[in-house]
Amino acid sequence: MYWKRSRQWATAVLLAVAMAAAQAGAPNIALSDLDGKPRNVNEFIGRGQWVVVALWAHDCSVCAREIHEAADFHRAHAADGTARVLGVSIDGRAQRKQAQAFVRTHKLPFVNLLAEPDRAVLLAFGAGRFVGTPTYYIYNPAGEIVGENIGPVTRAELESFIASADNGADERK
Repeated sequence: MYWKRSRQWATAVLLAVAMAAAQAGAPNIALSDLDGKPRNVNEFIGRGQWVVVALWAHDCSVCAREIHEAADFHRAHAADGTARVLGVSIDGRAQRKQAQAFVRTHKLPFVNLLAEPDRAVLLAFGAGRFVGTPTYYIYNPAGEIVGENIGPVTRAELESFIASADNGADERK
């Protein structure tokens, strides 16, 4: 019963938290990839496609159990250019090897960046909101944050949210 309610809550949060005041443009957050190369999240967000940012940690059991949903979503949508996932490990440089092992173990097909567990950096992704891992932030093709989900989310829930947001955008035109 708890699982069903928490799943319903997660879906409600994902669908209901379409933020009325979208953040202007993609966030400018300098990180590195898992090999240490400097990267910025704005290389991936605001490039004409939906982006789901998945914040995870190598020692998060929920992340390990559920990250395949983000991988499935990415595999289904990256090839046609409609959507992608950007992974962000919050393990920091000190645990880079564990983050790399997590990516290998789970065969993650999307780019993963490495963030220090610095609250200010993490808050920048969600327009001032971060609770814990896993957390998903959804950015529209213009790079505006339009949704978030704290906790696990399924591929179907992500697809439903994006379809609803796309339909709403079409109706406003």
